Amino acid sequence: MNEVGVGRRRQNEVYRAGVYGHFPRVPVGIRRLQERAKRVLDARAYAYVAGGAGDETTQRANRAAFDKWAVVPRVLRDAGARDTSVELFGRRLPAPLLLGPVGALELVHPEADLAVARAAAATGVPMVFSNQGSRSMEECAGAMGDAPRWFQLYWSTSDELVESLIGRAEAAGCDALVVTLDTTMLGWRPRDLDLGHLPFALGKGIAQYTSDPVFRRLVEERAAVTGPKEPQPRPTPAAVKALVTMAKAWPGSFRDNLRSPLPRAAVETFLSIYSRPSISWTDLAWLRERTTLPILLKGVLHPDDARRALDEGMDGVVVSTHGGRQVDRSIAALDALPDVVAAIGDRAPVLLDSGIRSGADVFTAVALGARAVLLGRPFAWGLALAGEEGVRQVISDVLGEFDLTLGLTGHTAVDQLSPDILRRVG
Repeated sequence: MNEVGVGRRRQNEVYRAGVYGHFPRVPVGIRRLQERAKRVLDARAYAYVAGGAGDETTQRANRAAFDKWAVVPRVLRDAGARDTSVELFGRRLPAPLLLGPVGALELVHPEADLAVARAAAATGVPMVFSNQGSRSMEECAGAMGDAPRWFQLYWSTSDELVESLIGRAEAAGCDALVVTLDTTMLGWRPRDLDLGHLPFALGKGIAQYTSDPVFRRLVEERAAVTGPKEPQPRPTPAAVKALVTMAKAWPGSFRDNLRSPLPRAAVETFLSIYSRPSISWTDLAWLRERTTLPILLKGVLHPDDARRALDEGMDGVVVSTHGGRQVDRSIAALDALPDVVAAIGDRAPVLLDSGIRSGADVFTAVALGARAVLLGRPFAWGLALAGEEGVRQVISDVLGEFDLTLGLTGHTAVDQLSPDILRRVG
């Protein structure tokens, strides 16, 4: 318990700096934060992070779902000392907040996942390493010390690769696996399609693969296969730039990689094995046998799927629409949360991803039954504007607002939150 609390400390830090003419490095409000990030990012990078599926109806619904709920504050309850911490899989965390997996962060900042890892470690908030990271999980883990981290797993068409990634996550000190099930195929994303841009096709966001011994062997096998070459179109400046980008993505000498078939083979191999649409419930037993880590299924929106996940030996679920990036006109994540929580009860933790933008959003989601939430786009915007410092500030701002919302509504601990403190207004 802390007599001051992270919210008041964060406020004091900002206001004291303001006396000397110093202001927050990145905007505190989410709208200005995104607007500023848009100014510094190129069109492809911004579209990739900001975009959603189809007409982006699901993305808007994720936010509109929060507007359906209002908090009813209580007064005179002595909220001077507050404890925002929660326990999750044996770890005591500073708040019910994790940094969700965001792929291809090198589009946003050159230090990418490494900057995020340092910021997460500095604040004690767990980082979920992206399977589509721009830095390997080992490099990020090395920068985090004993700080908590999880690993997001995409189920590749190569079970050998999946097994290798799981073993590496265990060795890197990850506390849990988050198996993402809503991206067995890429959703229809007009912003990226209009720009003809898929970062992975350029070798971006595949560092977990190029650092993996199984994947590297598959790449070498692919490059060694000789066959009739397809006629190649005339090279263009864009094509040359793409080859340079691929060469930078493959480990080793850049000069040697420019002459090597391996960088291009790596991209082709990734695109061919990236994810498996045929995955089914029967595959979970195989996964359960290969790790003792807690396994959460991410992308669960139906209560029957949540019940089945636990029956199949899983340890939790993440209610998520992948930030509205996969299925347009899907149910919003927050709208799906109460039914999933009711279906699972106290059997396992339910986490929420998609639509979280502020500490007040964290408060609402936890009151509706989420054990914790995953933050995504906001920390990516902070990364774009100020690297590690920007990510750290975004985390601090969200934690600060959550703490103050807790106290100002008459609560002193996270386990006091329930649907009873909310009113449905929409």
